Amino acid sequence: ARYYREVLPGEIVKISRYDVQTLDVVRRPEGDPSAFCIFEYVYFARPDSIFEGQMVYSVRRRCGQQLAIEAPVEADLVSTVPESATPAALGYAQKCGLPYVEVLCKNRYVGRTFIQPNMRLRQLGVAKKFGVLSDNFKGKRVVIIDDSIVRGNTISPIIKLLRESGAKEVHIRVASPPIRFPCYMGINIPTKEELIANRPEFHDLANYIGADSVVYLSVEGLVSSVQESIKARHDNSPKTHKSFIGKIGHCTACLTGEYPVELEW
Repeated sequence: ARYYREVLPGEIVKISRYDVQTLDVVRRPEGDPSAFCIFEYVYFARPDSIFEGQMVYSVRRRCGQQLAIEAPVEADLVSTVPESATPAALGYAQKCGLPYVEVLCKNRYVGRTFIQPNMRLRQLGVAKKFGVLSDNFKGKRVVIIDDSIVRGNTISPIIKLLRESGAKEVHIRVASPPIRFPCYMGINIPTKEELIANRPEFHDLANYIGADSVVYLSVEGLVSSVQESIKARHDNSPKTHKSFIGKIGHCTACLTGEYPVELEW
């Protein structure tokens, strides 16, 4: 297969052996921006996916670069919680001028842990998920880039593992803002009480998870990293009406509590 184009929001297409035809586009209410899930860029999507005309890998790298601007730290190397945080870690290292070094080896036969239904299964998943490459970081100050911290169960054992294997300091930088609100659009994010950002421990999160420091990317930093390429592309396109720029939109409900639709109970 080859990439042709995205189906627009609300678009109905007919695909035949001859061409791709647009049968109809269901329009959103006037002035109502689109609300593409911003967490697709942060975590769920494959890095080679293309959304809104841009590659997810490139967006994650920009998030890492923005994170380096917002949260630099004195350290010896930058690494990642593999694998969806790797592009952000590379962007962070590039912007800070620090070497990117692998410190964790991922077991590729273990699934994602934050969506496991209970804490016991998540902790077992983390225990089986990573090994350490201790020769790469022994006695050094390490910056670990993670794509998100949802419950806080995954990162704590990782930090413990790195310290026990010889890391001098472990600084956590998160390439997305704190997740504070549940998603009602189909993603298995749990109740507000289970999210680490809403718990009392969040006020001293570094101490709680055993890190030397923890800093998240700002909501504004994430949105600008996601929209930068979209805006530039439309600004430089003579076919695009400039009013489209004001209609670029992404759902940030899990970060801000501002849902794109009225919730009905």
